[in-house]
Amino acid sequence: MSTEATNKPVYNLKNPYFANVIRAYDLTGEGAAKNTRHYEIDLSGSGMEYIPGDSLAILPTNDPKLIDLLLNALKLTGEEEVKNPKDETVSLRQALFESYSLTEVDGKLLKAIAEKAGNSALANLTQPDQKPALKDYLWGKDVLDIIQENPSAQFEAAEFVGLLRRLTVRLYSISSSLAAHPEQVHLTVATVRYESHGRTRGGVCTTFLADRIDESTKFPTFIKAGAGFRLPAPEDETPIIMCGPGTGIAPFRSFLQERKATGAKGKAWLFFGEINRSTCFFYENEFEDYLAAGTLNKLDVAFSRDQEQKLYVQHKMLENAKELYEWLEAGAIFYICGDASRMAVDVDNALREIVAKEGGKSPEEVDAYMENLKKSKRYRKDVY
Repeated sequence: MSTEATNKPVYNLKNPYFANVIRAYDLTGEGAAKNTRHYEIDLSGSGMEYIPGDSLAILPTNDPKLIDLLLNALKLTGEEEVKNPKDETVSLRQALFESYSLTEVDGKLLKAIAEKAGNSALANLTQPDQKPALKDYLWGKDVLDIIQENPSAQFEAAEFVGLLRRLTVRLYSISSSLAAHPEQVHLTVATVRYESHGRTRGGVCTTFLADRIDESTKFPTFIKAGAGFRLPAPEDETPIIMCGPGTGIAPFRSFLQERKATGAKGKAWLFFGEINRSTCFFYENEFEDYLAAGTLNKLDVAFSRDQEQKLYVQHKMLENAKELYEWLEAGAIFYICGDASRMAVDVDNALREIVAKEGGKSPEEVDAYMENLKKSKRYRKDVY
C-alpha cells in the first residue's frame, strides 16, 4: 500500500479502502414523501482521516435485477468472457455488475445501435446539432431502454462492454466529525426511487446502500477533500451561518459535532428545511441539544407542506433579514449545501434582497457586496 511520509495510508480510486456499514436507519418517518437514511461506516484500523466539509466517495455495484433484464434483451448468458477496465478477464455478468454504467447511455453505444438496427431517426439524434433533441429522447432512459427499443441490434459481449461508460464513484457530504466519532464516517442519503417509461428505477448508489448491502458487505471508499468548504479555527470568533435543506444538512451536522468537540467560540446559525416536521426533521434531538449547549445559537426551520402556502429556507432568511444582515456585517461566513438548480438560486436571491433592503444598496452595490463575500471566502457553496 502506498503511504505518505507520515506513514498514513493514502486511499484513492486506484487504492480504495474497503469499508462496511455498521449501522443504518431511516431518518424519515412513516408516510414521508421520500426516504432518507443515516449510515455509519466503519473505518477501524484504516488510518483514514477527514475533516468537516469533506466528502466520502463510494463505488457502488449495479442492481443484479437490471443486469438480468439487460442480458435477456441482449440474448447473452452473462458467462461470456470480457475484459474489464483493468484489462482483467472476467465474466460479462461480473463486468456489468462492478465496472460499467448501465444508467448513462454513451454516444458510441447509440451510434452502434442505430447502425445495427438501421434506425435512421436514432442515428440523426447522435449528430452534434441534435443535442437538445437527444437530451429529450434520453430523459428517464437507461441502456436497457435503448436496447429494448432496438431488438434487432445484437452485440457480442466484448463489443458491447466496449461501448459502455465506466461506473464512477458517487460523492456524499460527510455528516460526522472524527472528533465526535473516531474511526467512523456518517452519511445522510436520500434514497432515489422513481417510475419512468413503465419501469421502477432507482439511484445506483442510493439503492446500493439502502437495498443491496448488509453489515458484512465491503465496498470501495476514499475521502474527497472539500475545496474551501471549511470551518474557521476553533479560537476564531467569526460567526457562521449554515443553510442546508434536505440532505444538505450533512456537512453542517459535521460542523456542529466538530464545534462542540473543539469548543469553538464563534456564533452559529442553522437554517434547515424539508417537507414535513413530523416525518422529515432530521437530527432534531441533536440540534436541540446543540442549542441547549450553546454550540448552536439560532435554529430556523422551514417545512414546505405543513401549511397551505409553501415555506422554504429562503423565506425564513427573509423573515430574519435584519439580524442576518447584522451577522454578515459582523464578518459571518455564509455556507450553503444542497440542490444547485433551484434551492441555491432561491437562497442567493434572498441574500441579495436582504443586502439591498437592510443595507440600503443599489443593484450595482449589491453585486459588489456579493462579489466581495465570494472573494473574501465568506460565501461558500457545496451544491450539486
